[in-house]
Amino acid sequence: LQPSQGKNKRLTKSKKGGKKKAVDPFLKKEWYKLIAPSIFSQKECGKTIITKTQGQKIATDGLRGRVIELSLADLNNNEAMSYRKVKLCIEDIQGFNCLLNFHGMDMTRDKLCSLIKKKQSIIEGNVDARTTDGYIVRMFCIAFTKKQDDQLKETCYAKSAKVRAIRGKMVETMAALAGKGDLKTLVKALIAGTTGEEIEREASSIFPIKDCYIRKVKVIKKPKFDVTALMEWHTDDGTDTGAKVDPAVTEELVAGSGGRL
Repeated sequence: LQPSQGKNKRLTKSKKGGKKKAVDPFLKKEWYKLIAPSIFSQKECGKTIITKTQGQKIATDGLRGRVIELSLADLNNNEAMSYRKVKLCIEDIQGFNCLLNFHGMDMTRDKLCSLIKKKQSIIEGNVDARTTDGYIVRMFCIAFTKKQDDQLKETCYAKSAKVRAIRGKMVETMAALAGKGDLKTLVKALIAGTTGEEIEREASSIFPIKDCYIRKVKVIKKPKFDVTALMEWHTDDGTDTGAKVDPAVTEELVAGSGGRL
C-alpha cells in the first residue's frame, strides 16, 4: 500500500506575518525635567520618562499626578537632613518641565529604628488639620520618654494619663502649626524641624521627653487645581529689596555758601 500523499498540509505553510522585528522601546520615550518648588535650594531635582504622544494617548496626561520621592538632603544640599524624605507631585507640565508641588513627607526607616530602644515609652499622636489655603493634611508625631538628670532607676516608663496629656499637647501644637498659615508656610516649618523641640518644651512640665519629631505628613485633600497658586510655589521666594544705591556722601558746608554752619 502506498502512503497517501499531501495529508500534513500545515507543515509546508509558512507562518502568517512572520517574526516581529525587535524595536528598542526607549526610542518611543522622551525625558522631562522635574522642577521642585522655590522653597528648596535645588530647583532641578531630576528627570522622568514617558512614552511619546501617540494618537489619543497624550504624554502629559500620563505625567500629571506622578509622585516623586526625594531626600531632603539632595533638595537642600544639607546632609544633616538625609533622614527626611519628601514626596512631590507633578501638577503641571510646561514644555519639557514638570512643575512639582508638595505631596507629603516621611522619615527613613533606619532613623526611626535608631530611636526605638528598650526601657522607655513611645508616645505617638496624629491630627488632621486644614491650612488657610484649603489643604487638609494629616500629621503624625513621635516622641520618647527620657530619664531625669539624676535618675538611678533603669527604666523611664510614663503612666497612661501622662502619655494622654503629652499626646494632647502634640495634637494641639500640630493643629496650631497647620492652621495658622498656608501649605507653603507649613512646609517651611516642617523643613526647619523646630516643631519637635517646641513640643518637648511644652511637655516638659508633664514628663521629660526626647527625640520628638513630626515623622510623617500626608496631604489628604487638595483644593481645585489653580495654576496661579502653583506658580507662587515656583516664583523666587526672596522679598523685593530694591536696587543697590550708592552710600550717601556727606558734603562739607563752607561759610557764606547760603547754609548754616
